[in-house]
Amino acid sequence: MAVKRFKPVTPGTRFRVGADNSDITTNVPEKTLVVSHKKSGGRNNSGKMTMRYMGGGHKQSYRLIDFKRNKFDIPAKVATIEYDPNRSARIALLHFVDGEKRYMIAPEGLTVGQTVISGETAAPEVGNTLPLKTIPLGSIIHNIELNPGQGGIIARSAGTYAQLSARDGKYAIIKLPSGETRMILATCLATIGTVSNGEKANEVLGKAGRKRWLGRRPRVRGVAMNPVDHPMGGGEGRASGGHPRSRKGLLAKGYKTRDKKKTSDRYIIERRKK
Repeated sequence: MAVKRFKPVTPGTRFRVGADNSDITTNVPEKTLVVSHKKSGGRNNSGKMTMRYMGGGHKQSYRLIDFKRNKFDIPAKVATIEYDPNRSARIALLHFVDGEKRYMIAPEGLTVGQTVISGETAAPEVGNTLPLKTIPLGSIIHNIELNPGQGGIIARSAGTYAQLSARDGKYAIIKLPSGETRMILATCLATIGTVSNGEKANEVLGKAGRKRWLGRRPRVRGVAMNPVDHPMGGGEGRASGGHPRSRKGLLAKGYKTRDKKKTSDRYIIERRKK
């Protein structure tokens, strides 16, 4: 995928940088893998706004994605590469030889007609899913499980990847996109390759209206509020004093909120880079 600049025929296209969508092969999703997706608009069951800056947006349908890739040793052919409004990455529709259809996160380089497979005996090629114990050291991987059978939860957004750096006993040592190095059970599954749509970070919306189409309302700065509404509010003129903090007074920019007694800390070898 690449990005393209637009001719400034309107103020909204003057600075717009968008995807050219050349990698998408169809705009009609698989009907059996689509369910309705109801939005709350940031309101609770009594209609009270409990989350700010949410609301509106284009209606979206949810695509059921196979994050577990637990259909082992059954090859599947890539039928389409599709856009998914619920995530930044592209998704691929798989047609298994037994007739079942599933969506997967599409890695970079996956093409229509290619065959992918899951299992211990699978080759370490782009799109194939293997246990960490059988993946060659140094491989680039994504959609990584934290617990066996849980389904991939690490490195799923556009352009992200992790690297399998070593193995130590029953654990594999993974270098994550954040810079963190941690141990994961070697029986957990991961998919070979980098997540597609890596140019997503270079997109520029160009106008406020496109943000509204995504369901995001204007965000108000704390320093622009009154003291009753925010700890950083109030003051004469454009005063912006005090340490940056949240509406509830929790310090931002360096204040650690992670639990010091978190059990998973023992699996983290090196913390993420600041």
